Amino acid sequence: MSGHNESILREPLITGDNITYAKITDDILGPVENKPNKAWWIGFIVSALGALLWVVAVSYTFWNGIGAWGLNKTVGWAWDITGFVWWVGIGHAGTLISAVLLLFRQNWRNSINRSAEAMTIFAVICAATYVVSHMGRPWLAYWVLPLPNQFGSLWVNFNSPLVWDMFAISTYFSVSLLFWYTGLLPDIATIRDRAVGTRRKIYTIFSFGWTGGVKTWQRFEAVSLILAGISTPLVLSVHTIVSMDFATSVIPGWHTTIFPPYFVAGAIFSGFAMVLTLLLVARKVLGLENYITMFHIESMNKIIILTGSIVGVAYLTEFFIAWYSGSEYEQYAFINRSTGPYWWSYWMMMTCNVISPQLLWFKKIRLSIKATWILSIVVNVGMWFERFVIIVTSLHRDYIPSSWAMFYPTWVDVSVFVGSIGLFFTLFLLFLRVLPSIAIAEVKLLLKTASEQSKMKQIKEGHENKEYVAEYVESLQKFDSVKQEDYAKI
Repeated sequence: MSGHNESILREPLITGDNITYAKITDDILGPVENKPNKAWWIGFIVSALGALLWVVAVSYTFWNGIGAWGLNKTVGWAWDITGFVWWVGIGHAGTLISAVLLLFRQNWRNSINRSAEAMTIFAVICAATYVVSHMGRPWLAYWVLPLPNQFGSLWVNFNSPLVWDMFAISTYFSVSLLFWYTGLLPDIATIRDRAVGTRRKIYTIFSFGWTGGVKTWQRFEAVSLILAGISTPLVLSVHTIVSMDFATSVIPGWHTTIFPPYFVAGAIFSGFAMVLTLLLVARKVLGLENYITMFHIESMNKIIILTGSIVGVAYLTEFFIAWYSGSEYEQYAFINRSTGPYWWSYWMMMTCNVISPQLLWFKKIRLSIKATWILSIVVNVGMWFERFVIIVTSLHRDYIPSSWAMFYPTWVDVSVFVGSIGLFFTLFLLFLRVLPSIAIAEVKLLLKTASEQSKMKQIKEGHENKEYVAEYVESLQKFDSVKQEDYAKI
């Protein structure tokens, strides 16, 4: 939302020539106003089938109870809490991109924040379904709320991690939804002004009377900054609370103070990976290469390198703490993780989360669309295994060997998780059809300062020396949406 001039040395955030405000609107609203293409329909049908599987699996769980899952007397938590923590983690990147980068005036967020925020909303919805489904008596889910005395003084047990999760998820969802919807208002008004008939009436209702006046924009920016300030602590607090579900117990492998920062870093790590998974496909299918550029992709890859390295250090720190503690139970918990019956899941976690992100140090891989997309999926697979390792391997062998037991998922366990992925992608694909995937108003702010077009104009007018121009042109070689022949004439 800032309007400062940028150095010619900075890589452009919008590429292409003959870009106008009208063209930006047409390009971004194309998927909303035009009929969906074949790729969208294929994705939607596959996702909808996954969502249907989720409905069947959850309905089966409600009808038969959580005995339909593979839980036993030793492993009371397994795929359900693994899926819950995984989805909450994925929802973290949206708030980070929207709130934290806005406060730090990082303009590269403008092209990716809308989709990341939507991803957050849908991921939190998927996480919330796990909270309800693993209660055992889901029709009494409202008992996790502090209820008035008319219900018979039914107060919640604030010692229960289930209550902490409810407060964390509801707060995070409410603020994220408000922040996302506030940012949508100018763009919904744009669709309203271009629509006719029933569509116009619907978008008129949801635009809340947006006029686009000076006072409206002033209030919009003020509210956005306030919401960003409120949302920023949530990036740290929500997954910290989720980590305390484990850290406040006395189970070896869980009872550790490193969990809060470790979980937060892991959440941002998996969240940015999912943003890349979604946007790399969306930019190609929807033709948005000029607005989601290689600069955005490389910036997100750098954050994945950072957070992946933090997660790797946390894994090693856990082993050191177990050794240094002198506790035979703690030491055995970690030896069992790496060499016990579930050794394959531990080494899958280490390979995906520690080794694979280090490939992004190589610029050729970091700037490869295919490699980045594959690695983003690998990271999310690894983060699921991380939660599985923490939960199942810490539970299946406790203090008494006679109560040791293995966990084997049933078809219901697998179907609930796979179905939640289908639900997530169904919601995201519907979002792409009814709302702009890129913040139109915010991208337009970059046209005169941070676009390739504006920098080319500066070069042609001779405002920059030849060394700077040469460095700038060289930096453009990595962009797949830049016509290199235009610079051969300079």
